[in-house]
Amino acid sequence: MPNYTFTVNGKTVTVDAPADLPMLWALRDKLGVRGPKYGCGINVCKACTSHLDGEAFNPCVTPVSDCSGKDVTTIEGLADGDDLHPVQEAWLEQDVAQCGYCQPGQIMAAVALLKKTKNPTDAEIDAIQNVCRCGTYFRIREAIKSAAAKM
Repeated sequence: MPNYTFTVNGKTVTVDAPADLPMLWALRDKLGVRGPKYGCGINVCKACTSHLDGEAFNPCVTPVSDCSGKDVTTIEGLADGDDLHPVQEAWLEQDVAQCGYCQPGQIMAAVALLKKTKNPTDAEIDAIQNVCRCGTYFRIREAIKSAAAKM
């Protein structure tokens, strides 16, 4: 099998994997990175949302070969040491999580939105397609607005 080298949360890694292995499985099974969650495997639920070269992407449908030489950031790489990212802080302050399964992907999608849009409208926030089965969308919206104000 070929080797693929890329950066995950600031550390250069190499995995031995088939070219078509979804990046999610390279992260979870080969590298032990558990933040991105498997939900659907077909880019619908977006529980696995992470960043590839600073842009939101879904590793469940992205082959590991497409990530070679690139920077991958997962929820584990978002905080700066013990200092949480403002979106993570807002999630806690707004008590967003219920079951918590989708929250890593939700947070990563929110961070990507706030990189592009400093003060997103409700419509822009609602355009985030990540699924929350617990239905905490109102609190997600409030947390994104709170984080935007801090950033």
